[in-house]
Amino acid sequence: MKLHYRIPILLAACLCVVLVAVFAVVLAQSPDYPTNYTPGEFQSTNPNYPNPDPFYFEGKIDWNLLDITQPQTTWDYLQRGMHYQDDMNDIPDAMSDYVTSLTMNCLPNQICPTQTCQVVTAANLAALGFTGTGSGLTAPAQITPAPCMFTVRLRLGYLLRNTKPSQAIELFGEVLQIDPQRLGVNTLIAETYVIEAQQATDPATQQAAYANAVTYFQAELALSPVNTALTADTANNSKVHWELAQVCQAAASACTAAGTSQVNELQSYLAATQWHSDVYPWRIALAQNQIQAMTRVKK
Repeated sequence: MKLHYRIPILLAACLCVVLVAVFAVVLAQSPDYPTNYTPGEFQSTNPNYPNPDPFYFEGKIDWNLLDITQPQTTWDYLQRGMHYQDDMNDIPDAMSDYVTSLTMNCLPNQICPTQTCQVVTAANLAALGFTGTGSGLTAPAQITPAPCMFTVRLRLGYLLRNTKPSQAIELFGEVLQIDPQRLGVNTLIAETYVIEAQQATDPATQQAAYANAVTYFQAELALSPVNTALTADTANNSKVHWELAQVCQAAASACTAAGTSQVNELQSYLAATQWHSDVYPWRIALAQNQIQAMTRVKK
């Protein structure tokens, strides 16, 4: 007798339900399974999880899990701002919360005049109460004023790039005070100077902005030198070389003063993409064609 085609499907579904139920019972009976879990419990009981230190956690946490009715601290406002920006696409409210967060975590700037945070460096660790060295370095329970955060400055600066580029550059500069080796920040500053140059109506202001862009693009490249002993690459960071080549096209004199040119940057771009391609692969062919065209003109 032929089985109806639905019977095997029903049998498989029943088997899955039984297996899930058995697994749930076994897991619930395990001594390691938390029967009344509350957020933070794992962190407080895990011996490998470090005790809270005076530095803020700068990542994003799901706003609904925080259960914050009304933000009170600089961190609260940062978290709600990220929620507005990323989850709600509410940029005006996000910027408002970022500004409020910044006033509570301020290095004096165009947005907030009164210092309410401080930059922690190796030079002032002992004065701030840090003890030990290396992996044994221990932070004090509290630092007054609190350490400066970089996330709120990166977020707000990015949103201000097109409307208030000078404020954005200032905020990105503060990030470099907090972490001088943070990758990508010099690029953000350079890109903002390009925006400033494109918006400028005075030729001198425009050229100065392009020159600053070249300086910060080169500073970004200097943070990630190529180690030819470990790789066949001869250049890195294709994105920066590409953008720098565009600046050299718009302001050749700024690049010449900095010891580079559009051709040099396009060649470095091609070298950087040799093994890694590009998220925009059409740029590779365009760079090759531009180099050929400029070479023919020189001849």
